[in-house]
Amino acid sequence: MINLQPITIQGHSFLSIVVELPNTNLLIITNEIGYIMCGALDVALLNEKLKKRKVIAGRAVGVKTIEDLLEAPLESVTYEAENLGISAGTIGRDALLAMV
Repeated sequence: MINLQPITIQGHSFLSIVVELPNTNLLIITNEIGYIMCGALDVALLNEKLKKRKVIAGRAVGVKTIEDLLEAPLESVTYEAENLGISAGTIGRDALLAMV
């Protein structure tokens, strides 16, 4: 099952996406600029093999809900996210606000 839910953070709109899979869930919060995601995100792939795409994204590990993803520190981020001032350790909610 896929659950799409709009969320608002300090007046800015985002879309939360939960993909329910056997024994795990994929968690994503996105807008038109970038996204944060659960541990399934391969930041190294985005930074190395897909560098030309200039993806703005961050990865949080150990999260089980969208609220967890908003509150968790990011474990890693893409080079393009770093260009926006988002770094490892940035809280998910703050990373999203840097993407507006």
